[in-house]
Amino acid sequence: MKPFRTHRGLVAPLDRINVDTDQIIPKQFLKRIERTGFGQFLFYDWRFAADGKKSGDFILDEPRYAGASILVAGKNFGCGSSREHAVWALADFGFRAVISSSFADIFANNSTKNGFLTVLLREDEVGELMRRAREVNDYQLTIDLEQCEVRDDQGFCTKFPIDDFVRHCLLNGLDDIGLTLQHEAEIASYETVHPPPSALQARHP
Repeated sequence: MKPFRTHRGLVAPLDRINVDTDQIIPKQFLKRIERTGFGQFLFYDWRFAADGKKSGDFILDEPRYAGASILVAGKNFGCGSSREHAVWALADFGFRAVISSSFADIFANNSTKNGFLTVLLREDEVGELMRRAREVNDYQLTIDLEQCEVRDDQGFCTKFPIDDFVRHCLLNGLDDIGLTLQHEAEIASYETVHPPPSALQARHP
């Protein structure tokens, strides 16, 4: 998993609340078994008409937000079903972080397991970032996980809260497998002393 330390990127504002996982990645696209390839279907029902053509009026399709890697969204982002594909779609599209005033717990947990940062700010701070992203051309933010800080070049700077364990995992690029492998030596030692039943049966038929 790619570590997240400091990221600077273009900001895209999504001024909608209660964005659920079925809106992030609709259910008809959940047939893939890989974690890649979902980005093209991100927010599909908002970006495309019934005939499959781009509607052209969705915020992420505006040329000024092409290549955005930080999404600022309304409260309760990621609510709905527990599909991990929502995080995969955001990451595959090119986003590294989402900023909001509240997140669904399961979405936030899935984000951590995929090296994707959810930044929790006050609602007025989120509103200010959305305003700047709309009014300032090529508006960029720096998200500094080492300092737990969000800042721009126009004087905005604020701290954000994050669980110490979650921060440790993101800074070091540790998913569940990575956390387990940190104890590889202890696991190998245990397995030497406690061989599996099949090995014992082979020794004593």
